[in-house]
Formats: sequence, C-alpha cells, structure tokens
Amino acid sequence: MKQLEKLIIEAKILSEPEAEVERVMQVCNACRYCEGFCAVFPAMTQRLTFGKADINYLANLCHNCGACLHACQYAPPHEFAINVPQAMAQVRLETYQYYAQPAALGALYRRAGTTVTLALAFGLSLFLLLALALTGSLIHPPLAGDFYQIFPHNLLALMFGGVFTLAIVALMAGVMRFWREITPGTPQTPEWLEASKNALTLKYLDGGHGKGCNEENDAFTLQRRRFHHLTFYGFLLCFAATLVATGYHYIAGVEAPYPFWSLPVILGTLGGVGLIVGPAGLLWLNLRRAPQQGDARQKPMDRGFILLLLLTSLSGLGLLAGRDTGWMGILLALHLGVVMALFLTIPYGKFAHGFYRSAALLKWAIEKRRGKNTGVAGD
Repeated sequence: MKQLEKLIIEAKILSEPEAEVERVMQVCNACRYCEGFCAVFPAMTQRLTFGKADINYLANLCHNCGACLHACQYAPPHEFAINVPQAMAQVRLETYQYYAQPAALGALYRRAGTTVTLALAFGLSLFLLLALALTGSLIHPPLAGDFYQIFPHNLLALMFGGVFTLAIVALMAGVMRFWREITPGTPQTPEWLEASKNALTLKYLDGGHGKGCNEENDAFTLQRRRFHHLTFYGFLLCFAATLVATGYHYIAGVEAPYPFWSLPVILGTLGGVGLIVGPAGLLWLNLRRAPQQGDARQKPMDRGFILLLLLTSLSGLGLLAGRDTGWMGILLALHLGVVMALFLTIPYGKFAHGFYRSAALLKWAIEKRRGKNTGVAGD
C-alpha cells in the first residue's frame, strides 16, 4: 500500500519543464489555432487536464518542426510566452533520463558531451591497443583486405554482438516502461501500419502543411526532413550490409573480404554516403537553428550523436579505400573504435529519440482511432 501511495504521489508531481508544458497546453487548448499543424495538437484536444504521462507522451510526439512557434499569437515577447517546441524539447530530455535503464545511468543524458567523448576515447584506445597486441605493429604488409588477420572474426562477433545486445536491451527496457505508462491500449494491425508509415516517412517534419520546418527564421524548408531520411536510411543500409555479410559468413560459408561489387560492400558504400550527407546536413542545420526553437542543454547530445555517425561513415569508407594497403590495421582499428563508441552510447544518447518518438506515434495511431480511453474500444 505504501508503495502504491508513493507511486500516486510521484505521478502527480510535475518537474518544472513538465509544469511549463502543462501551462502551455492549457493555453493552446483554449486557442486551438494550431490544431491542424501536427499530431500534438489534435492529441491535446482530447484532454482537459495534463498529467505526467500525458505530458511525456505529447513531448515525444512533438517533432520540433517549429511551425507552431512562428504561427502563435502568444509567442514571446507576448506576456503568455508560449513556446511549444522549446517546452517539449526540455521535457523530452527529462523523459529519456526518467525512463532510462538502469536508472542510475539516466544522468548520462545530461552529460552527453562527456559521455560521447569518453566512449570514443575508450573505443579508439581499445582497438588500437588490441591491434598492436595481436599483430605487434600497426603498420604491416598488405593483407588483401583480410580484416581477420588483424582481429579474429569470433572475437569481433563476441565483442560487438554482446555490446549491441546489451545496449538494445537497456534501451528497450526504458521504452517499454514509457509505453506502459502512456497507454493501456493494445495496438492492432491498422495502427501499427499507420504509426510505421508516419515514422518511416517523417510525416510530422513537414510542418503540418507539407512545406517543412522552421530553422533559423520563419521560412519553411524540407531540408531537415531530407537530411533525416538520408541519415536514417543510410544507417539501415549499413545495418543491412552487416546482416548480409553475416549471412554470407555463417550460411553461405563465404568469408570476407568481399569484392567491391558484392552486395555487402555496395550496401555499405551507399549507406556510408547517406551517413555522410545526412549527418553533415543535420549538423549544419543544428548550428544555424534559432535558439528559441530547442533546448540548449541538448546541443552536446545532438551534435555528439551526429559526429559519431559522421565518424563511423568516414572511417568506414576510409577503410574500404585503404583495405589493400599496409595502413589497413590502423584504419580498421579506428573504424571499429568509433563503432564501439556508437554502440556504447545507444541507450544513453540521441539514438534513443527515434524509439520514444515511434512509441508516441503508435500511441497516437491508437488514440486517433479509439479516442483517449484507449483501453476501451477495440482492445
């Protein structure tokens, strides 16, 4: 009983950013000028009050396109000072920290710059020292691109498979806790399909009218949506390259190195290009974006993640270009070190936002079809 009472009390206590979202949503719910802009506002209209779970849900449903800020008659310098994108962004950071598993590591979200730096230093040091220990020298005669003469295949599979699995388990534990709190509904096939479509097409990065986001001013642009697509699908292509290569190795019995025109290399190269153009564009937009359209505390997390993606792609393409030279050992160690840093930061960095946002989109798909009481109709 005491534990239940504690949970009830905690559910009613809002942090300062959450209280600001509650205030903003109350004003927006009375105005409703932005109701057609994105999913946040129609979801808002289904509520008269905003509890902690509602606020966390709406914050992650927000894609931070900025359109509502420039359309709002109550935006600063008005005395109401309504700034939906900034208020939602501040709560999103708290959401990641609050739901993180293990809970003690949630603080890493607030120290994202340090976290990325330490993870990168650890990854690079680990593989440079390991390469030196295994081969005795970082410079070697050309090995015809045979990576496994530097690092044995089973060693790499154990290291990266173990770290990636633990990272995804930790991330999904937090996302599932978030899901249990924001909805009692069970998704059905049409809702899965709608949420997947909205996530994969980044529907709500169009400003609600197809013109795009606001970045440095009130001009609309689709650049952020396009750069996100290049980044996301570039990552998927690289992941697909890894899966295909795994199939080649374990099922077909064909071991690396693979020729340039083989499917794993083609997929990895195309993905690598996407992971250069996309993150470079996102970094450029991030540096230029108006400060009132986001949360300054998240800049290290945003930029750290973007830089990790860029370094992953640049080091991977560099390795492909130099795999037949005596520098392959160094290039391979650098690439693996960056990838290890990326894997280590998966549960406690910007990578998580896609999972929380997808969960919010699925909640909205359920809610739109059945109303706010998602546990009733069709459940």
